[in-house]
Formats: sequence, structure tokens, C-alpha cells
Amino acid sequence: MNTRGMAPRVLQKLKDLVRGTGDRNASRVKRRRAFATKVWKALPILKVALLVVGYTWILVIPSPEFGQRTYIDENALQPGQVNTYWDWADVHRADIYLLQLEALRDRNASSLEFASYVDQEFRKLGLPSSTQNYTFTTHSGVSTGTNAYSILSSPRASGTEAMLISASRISWTGEGDGSLNLRGISTVLSLAAFFKGYSLWAKDLIFVISDGYLDGMQAWITTYHGVDQPNLDAQPLSLSSGVIWTALNIDYPGHSFSHLGVFFEGLNGRLPNQDLYNSFQVISRHTGGVPVILHDHIDPREFPARENTDLPQWARALFKDNEYMKEYAYRAKSILRTVGYQARGQTSGVHGLLHRFRIDAITLFALPAPGPHGFHAIGRVIESTMRTTNNLLERLHASFFFYLLVGVTTFLKIGSFLPSAVVISTAMMFGGLGLWVDSYWLLQTSRNLKAEKSTQSEVWVTRRRPVLKALGIMIATHVVGAKVAPKIGFNNS
Repeated sequence: MNTRGMAPRVLQKLKDLVRGTGDRNASRVKRRRAFATKVWKALPILKVALLVVGYTWILVIPSPEFGQRTYIDENALQPGQVNTYWDWADVHRADIYLLQLEALRDRNASSLEFASYVDQEFRKLGLPSSTQNYTFTTHSGVSTGTNAYSILSSPRASGTEAMLISASRISWTGEGDGSLNLRGISTVLSLAAFFKGYSLWAKDLIFVISDGYLDGMQAWITTYHGVDQPNLDAQPLSLSSGVIWTALNIDYPGHSFSHLGVFFEGLNGRLPNQDLYNSFQVISRHTGGVPVILHDHIDPREFPARENTDLPQWARALFKDNEYMKEYAYRAKSILRTVGYQARGQTSGVHGLLHRFRIDAITLFALPAPGPHGFHAIGRVIESTMRTTNNLLERLHASFFFYLLVGVTTFLKIGSFLPSAVVISTAMMFGGLGLWVDSYWLLQTSRNLKAEKSTQSEVWVTRRRPVLKALGIMIATHVVGAKVAPKIGFNNS
């Protein structure tokens, strides 16, 4: 038996079966049409399958089995490796500042008086200081204020790089009711006095006490970088420093606090380099002894006796003792909070205004509580964090810029959660393409009156698609959005 000649013949028969006989070009066209017909018939099933896979993936994202632990990528940071020198004398200084700020509050002092007081205190420390007046004009009215800022020049470098510490006059908790961030301002003033006593700084330190909540920092940072904003009239800055690499914003509204919450979302979905957050949470837990939370979400497993508000009302009794569901709900709440900020393009705090200038920044929120932490703990945490970022030889770049923090020490890479949205988008794309094809064809019924018996037949005919009308509506909505969005964005901020 000649097996040598059989193999080519079998292979040729398989090729003929797949490609068909006759003209190859005609066979290729037939195969394409057959494939397109099969895809078109299976399109409804394909769309449903993609949607099921995409939404199932989304439901799996908060699962405790999903994600990985955070880690430090930048070797130069070395978080938690220094001996901190912040002590009770610095706490006493912060208490004195607080008493003076409370006196200003009690006599209903204006923002200009607050800024003048801060400016004078910086000058008493021997630091160059100045103020900045600004006016915002929006469709809801005119907003005015005064910022105060100071610069501690580095004794060991040329001042081409800088780090920023800030506190807004209005706290995040008081964005709607006007609660003041007096302890945050006191912390910054006391830190300025403390940092001035050490010559270890390799970068300039910039201290900013911004007026209002977001408007003051927006006026200061845009002026610092020479960016023009049509609805902003801000006084030029008389003091300047180098390129700002990192920033910490302090929000300390209560008498004392139990946790330090981290707000990290910026405008238009921007996020800081994850190494900044990773360094802070390591320092806070190990150096300051302060537990860290995301935003203001306390993990319900820390307080088992409390009612778990992360779960819906109907599920609280059902999953009361289910630790898995408690963790799932906590993770889901954190994810929804982050995605909510990013979807709206809003910042979660003052820090978010700095991201557009390539400044890695976060807000430290001292969660109000009867105790046990105060000026001593937050001062040690900030000192160690600033000394950690002081070690940087270049901008933070080694870690992630696209991530989801699902827990204090757990995160998801972009490749773990983005495919779910891609799969759902693909299903929607197929649906749109199907509607586009359907809109071109119209099934009409025609009668044949010439025959002995009138008969009806269905015929597919083409029709014009109103492309220009749809395109005009789309362009009009984009133009209106471009005009309205900046004003709405500022007011939402």
C-alpha cells in the first residue's frame, strides 16, 4: 500500500471540503457570506452572552478572593524606616494655634482676617510668607477669598523640587454647612515650626492654607503654574519654588479621631501614583499606630456589635453572621465610591486639584471620634510620610496609576477590572451595529394584481438613514456640554 501518495490526496480533499471546488474567489465570497449570515442569526444570543459575562465579572470584582496585596515599588521611599522627632512640645504648639483660631472663629472673623493671622504666624517663624486674593465668577454668583502660603527653602538642594502640605479653611465634612478645618490648619502651622528646626530636607516645603474648600486651592495652584482660567481673577504669587512632586492635604475637623481616611480620587478620574498611598498606609499603621480606612468607610468587622450599614436593609438580618458577605459589601462600597467620583469626573478632596499638574497628592481625613488619637499621632504620621517622599530622586513612576483600591491593603490592577467594561461595551457595539444595518432595510408587502388571484409578496427595500439629523443632534449636545460642563464642574467641586 502506497501511504506516501495517500497523504497528499487526503490533504487535498480536506482543502476542497473547506474551500470548495471551482473558482477560489467565488468560494471565498460564499464562505464570507455564510459566516456573516451565521453571525447575524446568532447576534441576539451573542449580545446576551456578552452582557451576562460582563455583568457577572463586575459582581465578582468585590469578591474577597479577587485582588492582590499592595506593595512598594519605589525602593528609594523606604517608608517607616526613620525615627520621628515630633513630640508633645509640638502638640502643645498646635494647641495654642488652635485656641487662637477658635477665637477668630468665635468673633466671626472674615477670610481675610484668617489669612492675615496665618501669614503673621509664618513670619514669626522666620519663614517668607504671603497672601493671595482671588475672585471666582460663576453662574451661581461670585466667590471671593484669601489664601495664605509660605515656603521653607531646602538647606541641602537648589530648590528645583518641592513638596506641599496644605489645609483648606472649610473641611470636607462641612462642604455644605461650613464646618471649619481649624485643627488641620493648626497642624500645618505647627509642622512648619517643627520642620524648620531640621536641615535634612532635600526639597523645598510649601505650606498652603487655602480659603473655602476647593476654590482657594484652585486659585493658588493655577496661579502657581501660570494657567489662565476665564472665570478666575487671582492675584499673582509673590513667592515661588520648584516643581511640586508630592502633596498631602490635611483635613482634621473633629476634636480627636479614631482612623485616618484616605481620599485619593482626582478630577476626570485621575489617580496619584499608588506608591504614595502605599507608603502612607504603612507609616500610619506601623509608625503612628493609627488604623487606615478608605474614604470614611470603617470596616464593619472591626466593630462586630454595630449594625452593618454596608448591606441593604433586607440583607442585614440574613447575612448578620456571614463574614464573607460583610467583606464583600465593604469592598463593593469602596469600589462604588471610587467609580462614582471617576464617572462624574469629580475630585474627592482638595488634593484632586493637583493631579492635572502631575503632582501625586492625597487627602488625610481624621475621622471624628471620641478618641484615641490627636495632634501627636497625626504629626508623627505626616513627619514620617514627608521624610519618606523627601528621599525621592525622581518623580513617582514605578507603581500603578490605574487601579481600584478594594481594601486598605488590597487593590486590583487595571487588567483585572477593565475587561468587564470592555465586554459590556462590545455587546452594546454589536447592538448598535445591528440597529444600523436594520435601519437601512425595510420589509414591504407588494400585491401582484396581474395574476388570476391577487397574491402578496414581501420584498426588502433600502431606505435613507437620517445621518445628518443624528449628527447634528450629537454635535449640538457636545457644544452645549462644552459650554456648561466647566461651570457645573466648578459648582459641584
